[in-house]
Amino acid sequence: MHRRSDRSADARLDRRTFLAAAGAATAATGIGLALGTDAVPAAAQPPDPGPGAAASAGANAASVYGPNGAGTTLVSVAAPRGTGGYRRLGDGPGWPRQTRSELAEPQRGREDRRTTLASFVQFTDLHLTDVQHPLRYEFFRAGEPGAWRPHEALTLPGVVSLIERVNRLRHGPATGSPLSFVITTGDNGDENAKIEAEWFLTAMSGGRMTPNTGDPRHYEGVQNSGLKLFWQPESALRDQDKQAGYPRIPGYLGAATRQVNSPGLNVPWYSTYGNHDGLSGGCYPAAGTFIAEAATGGKKLQTISAAEAKWLMEGESKGVDPKGKRIEDLLKAHKKEMRTVTPDPRRVPLTARQYVAAHLDPRYKGRGPVGHGYTRENLDTGNLYYSFKISDKVIGISLDTTDPGGHYQGSLGTAQLRWLENTLKRYEDKYALVFSHHPSWSMDNLTPDPTRPGEDRHDGNELIAVLQDHSNVLAWINGHSHRNRIRPRGSFWEIATASHVDYPQLARVIEVTDNHDGTVSLFTTLIESAAPYRTDFGDLSQTGLASLYRELAFNAPGSDTSLGGAPGDRNTELLLSRR
Repeated sequence: MHRRSDRSADARLDRRTFLAAAGAATAATGIGLALGTDAVPAAAQPPDPGPGAAASAGANAASVYGPNGAGTTLVSVAAPRGTGGYRRLGDGPGWPRQTRSELAEPQRGREDRRTTLASFVQFTDLHLTDVQHPLRYEFFRAGEPGAWRPHEALTLPGVVSLIERVNRLRHGPATGSPLSFVITTGDNGDENAKIEAEWFLTAMSGGRMTPNTGDPRHYEGVQNSGLKLFWQPESALRDQDKQAGYPRIPGYLGAATRQVNSPGLNVPWYSTYGNHDGLSGGCYPAAGTFIAEAATGGKKLQTISAAEAKWLMEGESKGVDPKGKRIEDLLKAHKKEMRTVTPDPRRVPLTARQYVAAHLDPRYKGRGPVGHGYTRENLDTGNLYYSFKISDKVIGISLDTTDPGGHYQGSLGTAQLRWLENTLKRYEDKYALVFSHHPSWSMDNLTPDPTRPGEDRHDGNELIAVLQDHSNVLAWINGHSHRNRIRPRGSFWEIATASHVDYPQLARVIEVTDNHDGTVSLFTTLIESAAPYRTDFGDLSQTGLASLYRELAFNAPGSDTSLGGAPGDRNTELLLSRR
């Protein structure tokens, strides 16, 4: 029986619609992609035994370390102080673990019998952002306050602090088993720009990054534009955000564009493709269009009328303009009003093959594996889906749900759906964890793939039906919606995790155990970055900026306060019947 997916809660226009910008996908090239020199990876790490070995050792490790919620939201969560206006953050009470038994009844004594099958971390929607990019659509804010993030200049310090959290955590909080890998479920960058991909790869693998493009001597973005529409952090101007309580912080822009150092993850990591990784701004393909030229050019549109902004957002939400014709016409109409900025070739959008080639570059190996899931076969075919070994009893499957035809919602082509079915059959003697960027309720985009115009596209309902047909599937783990949401899907769990760009800025630890009583448990535990909750506006160190990143995100005007989800979407034990 084909069960329908849960779409209703996200049918409205969400914040991603407003934030989506111009398209990407230049003509394909091979592995000889010339990567820039701004991102400097750390020296190669020593060989790692790999995720399978670490996960296989989990049962023994649990007896040594034991369950421990330290460093997770089980113990504490950032919480606001005071009322009204701009609110400071401090230490708040943790979120207790909820046992969910919709798909199986919990059996007594399982905590004494269980053995660990997998222990890992999911990152999603990091949105590492070049805030000086000429095709950022900050001007959407004229139609909706939440269409621009005042804190987005701090995405790099923020993600490094998240990496530091994982490196300190080291073990799963529910079982004590070693964390064996990290997987990102898409939207690693924001504009599908080469420089953003380099920042992402360097942050994850270790090295130095400078979040500054264009003129290295001067910031050239909306935050020194003098426009009241945007937070002007170094100016006395009473802009829209200062009127809501945002502070004035002298030296902020210089600090935000200063070099950032990442230790890299101390475990292997894998990468999954999102719409912001494959489409410029998450919406538009660029091959053969105006977008690739505009992205590397010297003109930037900063503001438009509210009516124009709402018209553009409405078109994006309905998917009526997947090629970006409305954007092209808008840029032409406002040509004389654009700000002159410094062109930068590092902002060029990447094709799927170029994206894979960047992952295969040995400079970004870190703890491995080479390619971070992608292989030479992915480079040759241009397909961005693959399977990988998690442990002796568990296989991982990473899907590509981005529609290359355009629009921010997702789907799968027939060839990938058939590959998924065959892979699940091939590994029918192992449990399967499926990863993708889009959740089921955001997979309703059937725009044809321009490289495969005759191929059908398939929505979230069809993908759920395929997964339900295979009893080895335990979970489908995804992102995109920027919210925590966990739903039972008859024979498996769908686990969607909040982003690390919008508050509450979370990632998720997932541990899988065999309870040896006919049930399997999936433990989900949310984590925040390692940055202190309390901020100091005078502390512009890398750590201070990471703390400020969280607090500015909490206070962002127009932000969705429901992204943290309900208690049953946060820290959980999800039971499944498996005999």
